Order: sequence, then C-alpha cells, then structure tokens
Amino acid sequence: MRMHWEDLPAATREAVAARTGPIYRAATADKGLNSEIAATLETRAGRIFVKGLSCDHPRVWTQQRETAINPHVAPLAPRLLWTINDGTWNLLGFEYLDGHPADYSPRSDDLPLVAEAIITLSGVRAPVGIVLKQIEQRFADYLDSPDDAELLRGETLLHTDWTPDNVLIVDNAARVVDWAWPTRGAAWIDAACWVVWLIAAGHTPSDAEQWAAKTPAWSPAPARALDVFATAQQRLWAGIAADAPDVEWKQALAAAAGQWATYRRP
Repeated sequence: MRMHWEDLPAATREAVAARTGPIYRAATADKGLNSEIAATLETRAGRIFVKGLSCDHPRVWTQQRETAINPHVAPLAPRLLWTINDGTWNLLGFEYLDGHPADYSPRSDDLPLVAEAIITLSGVRAPVGIVLKQIEQRFADYLDSPDDAELLRGETLLHTDWTPDNVLIVDNAARVVDWAWPTRGAAWIDAACWVVWLIAAGHTPSDAEQWAAKTPAWSPAPARALDVFATAQQRLWAGIAADAPDVEWKQALAAAAGQWATYRRP
C-alpha cells in the first residue's frame, strides 16, 4: 500500500522543505506501482512531484538509475530538480507535469503524439558510463535460443513500459515518466512494446502495427525479430497474468500479447 506524505519521518519532510520552501499541501498519487511514496506537493516554489523508496528497499537502486538517466531523456521526461538521501529515504523531486494519461483507443488524438515521443526516444543512444540491463537479458527466460537474443540486441535507450499512466499529454505533446527500468536494445523495441498496449486498448494487431510503423525504427526491424519479440511478450504477460488471476488489466495485457503473437505466426 502506498504511503502518504504525512507518513514520512518529520526529518525527511523537513529536508524536502529545505529544497522547496514551505509545503502547503500534498496529494498522494493514485497511479504507478514502483514507488512507496509518490505525491504532488504544493510549495512556495510551485508544484513538484516527489517519488521515493526507503533506503532499505530492495529496488532502491532504481532511484539511482533514474537519477543517472534523467539528463539523457529530459525534456521528453520531466526534469529532475533534486535528490535527497537522508539514510532512511531516497527521494526524487521532479518538475510537475499538468497533463492527462494518454488515450490509446482507436482514433484518439493522442496517438500521433505518442508516436512522436517514441520516434524521439528511438534516436537516443544508451549513454556510456551508466550500467543498463540489455533487453535480451531482461527477456532471456522468454526466448528460445541465443540467436533469438541477438535479434533484440542494440544500443538504443529504451523505456519499455508504455502503460498510458507513464505517458502524459502536456501542451499537445507526449511526455514519458517513470524511468526506473531504462534498458539497452534495438531501436524498434519501444514501438513493439506499445503494440501490446494498443491491442489492449481496442486496436486490431494489424492496426496496432500500423501505428508502430509510423516510427522510422520499425521498418528496418527484421520480421523474424518482431516474431520473436511478440512470442516473448506473450510468454511474459502470460506469466504475469497467471500470478494475478483477479487483476483485470494484467489479464487484458496477456490477452493482447496473445493476439499479437498469434497474428505474427506464419
């Protein structure tokens, strides 16, 4: 269960106020799964979004990774304003984005904006000096052979988690949030991850791929690579859904990934 701002130790809250000035109110975020604390703060400096994990959390390293990656993905991502590590809590303070989660449904006006964001990101090379998981490592359990893994390899910086809650439409542009799991891989993979979410939102596999094809990285992708990745996505989401039979959105994503894998089979 997500904590509220008031649940943080007083010393931690005071450390934040030292960066922001007085904090007038805090609203706990109702989206996202990766942070123990996530809140919008109304401060003398304006609105700020804060997310964080306790320093003894097993995934606290994702905070450090997001800090390191931010200069390479802003302004597509919100700018990181400050970090706090007081030995108890690790917090990141970001510029506040006043927008709405992207609508992936067919004929949505948000779709071209999301495609533009994926185009922008597909041109960003994975930075040197930051240790990133490779996509073929992350999907190793869902691939059949080393040759399949080689098809996913690349030097592009990937986001990979294209849930609409991670894509905010702000001032007629798509901004991408939650960079806890940046990954290195082939440039077409983010578009391929988007395909599954589009199918879950009501697109046919063919229509979803047509949207992915609006990104220049899609066309050069070998058909075999797309086939392998679709099957890997099916296996990934089937496992996630099996562990959460009562979670509707996970079941929907598993069904969507299955539709795409079936569509791509000869």
